[in-house]
Amino acid sequence: MKSIELRPKEGCRWDLVSLGEVMLRLDPGDVRVATARGFKVWEGGGEYNVARGLRRCFGLKTAIVTALADNPVGRLVEDLMLQGGVDLSHLIWAKYDGVGRTVRNGLNFTERGFGVRAALGCSDRGNTAVSQLKPGQVDWGAIFGKEGARWFHTGGIFCALSESTPEVAKEAMIAARKHGVIISYDLNYRDSLWKSIGGKQKAMEVNRELASYVDVMIGNEEDFTAALGFAVEGADENLSDLDTESFRKMIEKAIAAFPNFKVVATTLRNAKTASVNDWGAVCYYEGEFHEARPMPDLEIFDRVGGGDSFASGLIYGFLQDKGASWAVNCGCAHGALAMTTPGDTTMATFSEVERIMKGGSARVQR
Repeated sequence: MKSIELRPKEGCRWDLVSLGEVMLRLDPGDVRVATARGFKVWEGGGEYNVARGLRRCFGLKTAIVTALADNPVGRLVEDLMLQGGVDLSHLIWAKYDGVGRTVRNGLNFTERGFGVRAALGCSDRGNTAVSQLKPGQVDWGAIFGKEGARWFHTGGIFCALSESTPEVAKEAMIAARKHGVIISYDLNYRDSLWKSIGGKQKAMEVNRELASYVDVMIGNEEDFTAALGFAVEGADENLSDLDTESFRKMIEKAIAAFPNFKVVATTLRNAKTASVNDWGAVCYYEGEFHEARPMPDLEIFDRVGGGDSFASGLIYGFLQDKGASWAVNCGCAHGALAMTTPGDTTMATFSEVERIMKGGSARVQR
């Protein structure tokens, strides 16, 4: 298993470039989507959230490659992204037809859940601008070569949007590899995105093809089973009894199938209730497993984006050459903090992440 070899920061405009959809999330707060009379809005998207976390919490330079329909909703998403600090110079604007027959912006209605009531999401993202991206539309050579990037990130959500999005991701990965850019991929399996286009079989077909280009593979227990097909013996259908040792065996299967993986990192979550989870993470690098300090009975305010914030903390650790153990603990702490605030994206500071990594308490800071 090879080590990560990063491009020098000098000569690279970007620490990380992400490829993915950015949606408008409508949050009903303490009530349910079906009974709401008002919504708060946030921007969010699996791949974008990683770039934003690296920018806002960790202070790195990041960019997003995405597309929006040019209408007031798209401009609202743009305004929210501008507040997040991720560079938008590679945002593609698609001409709007007036009603969304040909192109539109994605919406994501998500309620947080509480106690025995699980969080619930309802996406409205068919025919979106980014789902219509085709190979050849983005000048990856300019992004990775002329501008320069050290890391490229995309994932299974973007690649589930249409027939062409996996081709765009593959094109980007080939260009990234040509320029010595580290490639990370978050499997982020979503049954709702795949069920009408072939289900788990199609998800495995797409993700296994792209996996051969990936340096850093990220996911949770369901992702590795559903998106890559690595089932664990003895686990129940919901994987609720999947312990760390079982998951290590799953990772070993993944590494054997894809020797190009330099890092395999996973979150471990046991949802006791929607608002109390056991939370942890494991990272495999250079032949060794590194487990983050587990966080039993973590109180959850809004679970959306916890995995993405884990990914950004993990990537930060490797970009800063902190070592795998530090990186997985950073990701675990950042993901935990992100789930204590509303919205898809992190509101944590680096000092808060460091405090959690050191075992700091929730005692008031003043």
